[in-house]
Amino acid sequence: MILLNFDTALNKTYVAISNDGNLLTSKIVENTEDNYHSAFLLSTIKEILKENNLTPKDVDLIGVNVGPGSFTGIRAALTVAKVMAQELNIKIVPVESLKILSKLNKSDKKSIVIMDARRSMAYVYKDDEIKLVNVSEVKSILEQDDFEIISDKSMAETLAIDAIIYENDNYDLGKILNELAYENKDKAILPNELKALYIQPPPVFGK
Repeated sequence: MILLNFDTALNKTYVAISNDGNLLTSKIVENTEDNYHSAFLLSTIKEILKENNLTPKDVDLIGVNVGPGSFTGIRAALTVAKVMAQELNIKIVPVESLKILSKLNKSDKKSIVIMDARRSMAYVYKDDEIKLVNVSEVKSILEQDDFEIISDKSMAETLAIDAIIYENDNYDLGKILNELAYENKDKAILPNELKALYIQPPPVFGK
């Protein structure tokens, strides 16, 4: 089974492909002076397929990060996932970004992932559950256990905490997405069932 995975929700574009769960290739694309990283999603997918002597018709399943994260980035990946899945008549495995980031914990401690949700709110992921809470509540949550904290820069600075900050290193999140998508392949959904988990809704303009 060929599983194609991509993620443009976070600070880079991640594209990975595997065969029966065995990773074949994983690529990380960063922003350039002229383009946001998600602008390279389609060309990177084409590149990764070509490198493995595959075509889109060889893809059996798609794994995609549904957020939370950048509104524009999530929309880019989900649009490509829906169009490809519809054209190829295949399904999609949705994976939340906080679950991906939780796998950066290589310690024996319990993972907790904290992400800025704007407007004094934060997403908190622990015990396989995502909650949206007020930033003022986060420190009390952290006091409940000796967690390995994974965070974005914004929340680490706001809370003045020591954490694994995913933007600071070149973590291969595409590889992790592939692992999670393969583990959850039995939960694959139809393209029209795919929904985004945005950090916040797009701005509402006046009438």
